Amino acid sequence: MAARRASDVFVQCLEAEGARYVFGIPGEETLDLNESLDRSSVEFVPVRHEQGGAYMADMYGRLTGRAGVCLGTLGPGAMNLVTAVGDAYLDRAPLVALTGQADVERMHKESHQYIDLVELFRPITKWNARVSSAEIVPEVVRKAFKVAESEKPGATHLELPEDVMADELDAAPLARRRPVSPEPGARELFRAAELIRDAQNPVVLAGNGVVRARAAPALREFARATGIAVAETFMGKGVLDYQDARALGTVGLQSRDYAMAGFEDADVVIAVGYDLVEHAPKHWNPDRDKTIVCIDSEPAEIDAYFEPAVELVGDVYHVLSRLAEECRDVRIRPTRPESRHLRDVVLGRLEAARDDEHFPMQPPRALWELRTAMRREDILISDVGLHKLWIGRMFPAHEPNTVMIANGLAGMGFALPSAIAAKLVHPGSRVITVNGDGGFLMNCQELETATRLRTPIVNVIWENRQYGSIVWKQDKRFGRHFGTDFTNPDFVKLAEAFGLPAWRCEAVGDFGRHLDHALGLDVPSVIVLPIDYSIDVAISEELGTETVWA
Repeated sequence: MAARRASDVFVQCLEAEGARYVFGIPGEETLDLNESLDRSSVEFVPVRHEQGGAYMADMYGRLTGRAGVCLGTLGPGAMNLVTAVGDAYLDRAPLVALTGQADVERMHKESHQYIDLVELFRPITKWNARVSSAEIVPEVVRKAFKVAESEKPGATHLELPEDVMADELDAAPLARRRPVSPEPGARELFRAAELIRDAQNPVVLAGNGVVRARAAPALREFARATGIAVAETFMGKGVLDYQDARALGTVGLQSRDYAMAGFEDADVVIAVGYDLVEHAPKHWNPDRDKTIVCIDSEPAEIDAYFEPAVELVGDVYHVLSRLAEECRDVRIRPTRPESRHLRDVVLGRLEAARDDEHFPMQPPRALWELRTAMRREDILISDVGLHKLWIGRMFPAHEPNTVMIANGLAGMGFALPSAIAAKLVHPGSRVITVNGDGGFLMNCQELETATRLRTPIVNVIWENRQYGSIVWKQDKRFGRHFGTDFTNPDFVKLAEAFGLPAWRCEAVGDFGRHLDHALGLDVPSVIVLPIDYSIDVAISEELGTETVWA
């Protein structure tokens, strides 16, 4: 085999891993890598800010289960990736971050734009390394993808010194192999089934891991076979169709959520794919008196309020299927009406909102319009702000991976770049973002990327000229708010400057009309919706006034 540049072999390794895109911004120190990409089957997608590129890789990983790839050059380019890489790390999205770097020979001293990127990325990656010699390229690429995609998935990082990428290398990629999942022992399985059979008031808490494992069908069959009702976390939305009689709704916002979903009276909690980063267990097990059956891909994290009686560690889909078989003779229990109180109150408020003529529009009416306009498989992506809490609490999902929320790190500016990746992955699904006016401006430059790629996403901006979630918190704590008000540009003119169609809603009937029109276009668009947050996201006093969300 004739010697090639290390960058050529590196890109061949990306091809062997099945990478379809690299999202990022080229730099002087990545010239060889970008030239190699240009001659490959991997599409390099130039973005307008490295954070946007990393969010695209993040969403690609969430939706496919295969690591999304992002690229930044050394110094500031690499540092601009950090927020979105941290998001992928905490929300368990497989991602491989690539960064350029100075020549190895100047790393021992002060040098222009040199920062030790391996140390920088260490706290926000599962594994990261400097490619210190060309010979290790096949190994480090294979390891970066294997670690990123293995449970629990997350971010990895490779630092690519410029001189190493230019070196000659005679090598080939290592073979890609599927990660191996453990299997729970028969003793643990029988013990879990025994606890479930003997339970008086069991409940399932389903989280992000069910979505990652594509295990919603198995969970639905388990709920059908046992009659045990299921509550979802923000990131578990859609693992049960919200119209299913066993669906208890989404928990994790107010102090009364869990009690109204049956947790207060539950003796056994079956935690399925539940990540503690989603919402701390002290909120649903405050007295540490629940018997917990944990079904997950890895052993449980240590937490004083989360001490499982039995752990079933393995492929979540397979474990649920085996457990359903073991529980085939369990007494099927009808869902208690009091356990459906949270769901009934929330969905009742959503349905009642269809007749709300208030303008500026209030969140429940806006969400009702969105749900009405969207099909089962369409995708709603929420940015971070007060609107995220409304969506997390109230927006109902038919299927998993159709309501995408940044939860672990919860960085603003998530939605717009993520929507571009979602449309690349699922071109047949309609993709809508909901943004606050604060978060939208943080990555609005990616409107140009959406226009260039012709990804027809609909961006809805809830405009109230405040950082709404902080206003909500300050008003609750201090009875006033401060440091939260700002002005906006004319969002319609801003969108038009990017060459996009855009509309501003001036009356309550405008939103549905503009939304239907935008969803039929083959180009990106923007809808500005003045929003009124005067009603509390708690919706009802009976849901509790003390927030437990952070």
